[in-house]
Amino acid sequence: MKIAVIGTGYVGLVSGTCFAEKGNYVKCVDIDEKKVEQMRAGLVPIYEPGLKPLFDRSISEGRLTFTTDLESSVRDAKVIFLSLPTPPGADGQADLTAVNKVAEQLGKIISNYKVIVNKSTVPVGTVDRVREEISKNAAVEFDVVSNPEFLREGAAVDDFMKPERVVIGTRSERAAEIMKDLYRPFVRSGNSIIFMDERSSELTKYAANALLATKITFMNEIANICEIVGADVDDIRKGIGTDSRIGKQFLFAGIGYGGSCFPKDVQAIHFTANELGYKFQILESVMKVNNLQKVSLLPKITELFGEDLSAKTLGVWGLAFKPDTNDVREAPALYLLHELAKRGAKMKAYDPEARETFKRAASDLVNKNTEYVDSPNNALDDVDALVICTEWSEFRVTNLEYFKNYMDKPIIFDGRNLYDLEKVNNAGWTYFSVGRPRIN
Repeated sequence: MKIAVIGTGYVGLVSGTCFAEKGNYVKCVDIDEKKVEQMRAGLVPIYEPGLKPLFDRSISEGRLTFTTDLESSVRDAKVIFLSLPTPPGADGQADLTAVNKVAEQLGKIISNYKVIVNKSTVPVGTVDRVREEISKNAAVEFDVVSNPEFLREGAAVDDFMKPERVVIGTRSERAAEIMKDLYRPFVRSGNSIIFMDERSSELTKYAANALLATKITFMNEIANICEIVGADVDDIRKGIGTDSRIGKQFLFAGIGYGGSCFPKDVQAIHFTANELGYKFQILESVMKVNNLQKVSLLPKITELFGEDLSAKTLGVWGLAFKPDTNDVREAPALYLLHELAKRGAKMKAYDPEARETFKRAASDLVNKNTEYVDSPNNALDDVDALVICTEWSEFRVTNLEYFKNYMDKPIIFDGRNLYDLEKVNNAGWTYFSVGRPRIN
């Protein structure tokens, strides 16, 4: 099948590459000429495990191409995916400027029947708005479909190639058959293609992410209580995670969620509820708690060292919002390091993939007070304590006895609960984690 993917951000590039891997001919469109030239040259603009081999193979076999020319891309395409940015505004409302602009252009371009698919995460009713915008100029039949993505950064290729479910929102039998044919190779193991109306499909994506964000936040609240009463949140996680009604995923306490999806989607569904006159009280609490959780290590650091940190240098492991990505959008490290820099702390920071993206996103104050180093060892050299913000696998296998030799004092503030308390204690560390007893 011939496909056009408009927008080569995280979702668009992964989707286009995976569709091409299954034998489709995919043209990816982006307005950024420099980015298009880089992709034509074989450079992947994002870090995502497993993406590069598929990307290279599909390019070499002529199934994946890149262009800035929207008209030529959609002319022969049977299905057109809109994978455009929908960033949150100051009030949390999703900004549909890019989606509306492309919809207007498509109406003037399409000359035969097309299935136009909203792949971006968009508010309820966007399919209707896109259909209306295209109809202003289109002289041919078309269908607009909702097909939300459920990709986890760091596992997006596997998620796309072996989806737990594919959600498709359409009331058109013609569009449904085309979408079913397109996704059939991805669900041969028996996982579902779930058809529903467009508005239910749009809301499904928001509901899924809001529920997962709530689950994470609930465990962080439990962790905060654990610290007060002297309980261990890891034991509680095991105790409740074996309950099949709850499940084991998204129960790990830490310093909050970040990324491109959870914060934006929680804000967007909360905004939509307000617009409808409904007070979504749970999500109000989720947002408030998560904002506090991102800097929850700060009181532990200042309790030990005092509010004035100008005489302290802290090592930092992890800058991305989660492991296996270079994405730092809404990363807890952005907020925590800013608060540390405000108190005068100097920092030596290491991340396997996110160093450059973090530098671009961080405040001037953070960059001024931070030395970005190229190894975990260098982040520990002559520092007063180590702060862990991201749970990269290489941090988990650390030899604590060995790394203790690099530091002035063996102190860890662990925002991701990477280490066993008994092992840390035996290694002679002072160890602060989340929702677990302090080790002196």
